[in-house]
Amino acid sequence: MKVAIVYSSKTGNTEEVVHLIRKLFLKEKIDVTLYRIEELQIKDLINYEAIVIGTYTWGNGEIPHEMKGLYHAFETMDVKRILTGIVGTGDSGYPKFCGAVDEFRDMLYVHTTLIVTLKIEVNLQMHDIDRCLKFVSIFRDKLYHRQTRR
Repeated sequence: MKVAIVYSSKTGNTEEVVHLIRKLFLKEKIDVTLYRIEELQIKDLINYEAIVIGTYTWGNGEIPHEMKGLYHAFETMDVKRILTGIVGTGDSGYPKFCGAVDEFRDMLYVHTTLIVTLKIEVNLQMHDIDRCLKFVSIFRDKLYHRQTRR
């Protein structure tokens, strides 16, 4: 089972979240490859059974520039079979809290098999660790369910 986490982080907050999620996947004996968006070859998306996207929100609830190519790739490639999740950080002081997460979520719901989303207020707090555990648990259950159906 090939799982990837693809992310972008401006301040390090999203990076911290995806590193925790990767660690939690590894505890579940799920091998996962972590990519900064700059490291990923978009054409390689189809080689994964599952992908978690990690993003921050830019400006007024927008997807960061460096993540737009990934967003459009999911819109145009044949990725319906790929299980996906989206996680992101944002500041609820802005009108569109984690707007990039919402935009990815809506698009992934249409073009992939979206499993779960998670929004984190600015940076990881102790209560967010349980939320990350739940994110990974839901994702894991869907992965195993798909594997046993084969």
